[in-house]
Amino acid sequence: MNQTLSIFRLAHLSDLHLPPPQGAFGWRDLLSKRLLSRIAWRRKHREHRPEVLAAIVADLKAQAPDHVAITGDLTNYASPAEYEAARVWLEALGPAHEITVSPGNHDALVEHRGERPFEPWTPWLGDAGEVTFPQVRVRGGVALFNLCSAVPTAPHLATGRLGEAQLARLDALLADPAYRDLFRVLLIHHPPVPGAVAKRKSLEDQDGLRTLLARHGANLVLHGHAHEAMVATAPGPDGTAIPVLGVPSASALGERGHPAARWHGVEIDRQADGGVEVRVVARGLDPKTSEPAELGRYVLLQAGRPPA
Repeated sequence: MNQTLSIFRLAHLSDLHLPPPQGAFGWRDLLSKRLLSRIAWRRKHREHRPEVLAAIVADLKAQAPDHVAITGDLTNYASPAEYEAARVWLEALGPAHEITVSPGNHDALVEHRGERPFEPWTPWLGDAGEVTFPQVRVRGGVALFNLCSAVPTAPHLATGRLGEAQLARLDALLADPAYRDLFRVLLIHHPPVPGAVAKRKSLEDQDGLRTLLARHGANLVLHGHAHEAMVATAPGPDGTAIPVLGVPSASALGERGHPAARWHGVEIDRQADGGVEVRVVARGLDPKTSEPAELGRYVLLQAGRPPA
């Protein structure tokens, strides 16, 4: 029997869409992409409910994970007031060293002239103490590679892009022997899987990221953006397959064609013989009671490979 070294419990939630605070939209925004998002929010606010997110967070805290990964879209307009409101929300969620945030497309809706986007979230981006990507956080035998696919785009587009500089840094980090024996998890908002979302919402340079994964490998990729529970794979070295796991919105009521709010508990069970088993526990709003409950569980990865 394999002896367990330790089980690292990583909670994954995404696409929070926190309610915009007062002052999040100003008259200057009438000439920007924020106007379209404001119009859309009048419809979406009936779907993304703060009381739903509060119930999901309470359920998550009750499970006491070792770390929390949030893959983007904390905001709707990417306004300074929203950045600050999200910072306050993150502080209430828990200590910054126990939470990692990968920004989403709504968090980078427009160009920020004279400001550094995501700066209020610096402690939650990584351990570097600055707004830079990728960053690597090592926690309990797990290396979290935090990427940022969030970039401003034209109206009606929600595409993402890592860019050549970020991909080059990731190339070096994935090749670094310091992380070779750790369980390597990539965090990104946009799914790096062809056809996972419409082209206007896709990751533009996903081929570049997939090339790096095929060259260096990784153990798991977590993403959001699609507002769906998704399980896919990306090619790894020597014919291996890297699991790619997406989670629905953590604030969705579940009445607009997408699943109700959910979060995933990812249990990374590293064993003394070098094997690993990754189990996923899906928790979210029970369709019968509308209360948080376990929705199912399954083995995502076993002995270093996705199960057949």
